[in-house]
Amino acid sequence: MVTVTRGTCVVSFAFEIGYSIDLDRCERLLTESVRQTIRPGRRAPRHFAYRPAPLRLTQEAERVAVDGHTCDGVDLVLYDFGAASVSFRLPLGGADLEDLVRLSDRLYENAELEAEAGSRIEGLLAAVGPAVVRPRLASIMEDYVVYQLERIDPAHSVTQLLETAGDVFARILRAERSALSQQELEDALSARLSVSTEDLVLIDWNAAIVVDPDPDDARLVLEFANVQLLELRWLDAELDLVLAQAYDVLARTARGRGAGLRMHARNLDRVGELQADSAVLFERVTNALKLIGDQYLSRLYRLVSERLHLGDWDAGIARKLQTLEGIYGKLVDRASARRLEALEWIVILLIGLEIVLSLFG
Repeated sequence: MVTVTRGTCVVSFAFEIGYSIDLDRCERLLTESVRQTIRPGRRAPRHFAYRPAPLRLTQEAERVAVDGHTCDGVDLVLYDFGAASVSFRLPLGGADLEDLVRLSDRLYENAELEAEAGSRIEGLLAAVGPAVVRPRLASIMEDYVVYQLERIDPAHSVTQLLETAGDVFARILRAERSALSQQELEDALSARLSVSTEDLVLIDWNAAIVVDPDPDDARLVLEFANVQLLELRWLDAELDLVLAQAYDVLARTARGRGAGLRMHARNLDRVGELQADSAVLFERVTNALKLIGDQYLSRLYRLVSERLHLGDWDAGIARKLQTLEGIYGKLVDRASARRLEALEWIVILLIGLEIVLSLFG
């Protein structure tokens, strides 16, 4: 039996709380907050960093417990592109792997933790409201669980651990108490990464297991990927609404041949504003953390990105932005045509006026 002698289960919830956040102003409002960074080292060179670094605030955990595991702290993180996350830390010391299977089942779509996370985000938003541009708490939320196994007994190599406990790890990742089929087991364990024979990261769409005596940087990358997924989902939904509005504007301009130039200008400004907001937010989200190269954290980020299908979300959003660009171009063409038509009528009227004046002296 494998026992966790030192470890932590970190349950993270990501929220959308505004268009953008002034982190410097938040830092002045939240005096106990600190900047979150990735420590440079062999796993991450010095140029690996957030741009800008998010703001982390630690709070006490009051009567938060799941399946006998009492939370010993809550971390709230603010990102400049308008996202925030809440992470509950549940100590795992003394638990065996079957205990983690039961815990994962309890954590799956846990309504109590989700409500607690939402309450803490509402309190945080009230405290930093002046530093948030267009504050709002969106209805969508994204959760992710990271099981940090810093020390296990008896000690195993990665190969031994997968041989003896691979099926249990798969059940933890999938939050399934019953045995999994061979196909499901292979799929759950397919995304994994190791640097040495003593460390292991298993990544799934709902959870990850990090077997490492120093798992913090890996967990930060996993948490950021979850926040990025939330932002991409939210931006995709917002673009659906923006495209519906843009199509409506395009249809109105096509029907309203007698519409004034001022109305066309307002419609054009509205679509241009929506397009710019969406493009800027997309750029902020995708460039907040640059992990490029062959270092450990870069490979870890690519692995979790593939598991969460971030590339597919990126491609879908890019297509919608291109569609919005095309609608904006059509509106510009129609506005230009209306102006030319108005100028032609003005020229005709002036010529007619000149003829009338010349005939009647």
